[in-house]
Amino acid sequence: MGTHQLIAALGTAGVVGIIFAESGIPLGFVLPGKSLLFTAGLLASQGRLNLSVLLAGCVVAAVAGEQVGYLVGQRIGPTLWVRPDGRILRRSHLERAQEYFDRRGPVTIVLARFLPVVRTFTPIAAGVARMRLATFVICNIVGGVLYPSCFLLLGYTLGRTVPGIDRYVEPIVTLIAVAFALPPLLHRFRVVRAERLSRT
Repeated sequence: MGTHQLIAALGTAGVVGIIFAESGIPLGFVLPGKSLLFTAGLLASQGRLNLSVLLAGCVVAAVAGEQVGYLVGQRIGPTLWVRPDGRILRRSHLERAQEYFDRRGPVTIVLARFLPVVRTFTPIAAGVARMRLATFVICNIVGGVLYPSCFLLLGYTLGRTVPGIDRYVEPIVTLIAVAFALPPLLHRFRVVRAERLSRT
């Protein structure tokens, strides 16, 4: 089912529900968040959906969904921290995750919104790693406002100004995702490369 058909079947409430689920519910990573928001913005530009209701509902859903993901991680975290080391999960891994969220958590929480799959599991990982709650909440709100607003308003604006733009939903969404993903990936590549060079 395409995004047009999905929105036609579920309406605004369905869009809001999907944004909630993909923001922090483990199985939500399979849901088409960005393309759904972009298409919803296009439909709003045609008067078929209410943009203000979409914006308000999706922002609240994005923030609430990610907060639920953090709480899930926080709930399962103590079990992971006290269990003995296994072949895959070791206490040292959790300590590195905690150190990472202490240093780069705020930027990660915001940017992860724009990356598929990563978006769903980052708040859970932050909860497991015991990221400071107040910091997480602030970053969650910032990302929760930026993510749906960006794609809804982009779809709405292009829908009002570019004829036939609905034929290019997927390429546009992919380009936007790459644009947001590239800077942190390049930064990570430089860090790893520097670490390898320092060992030689």
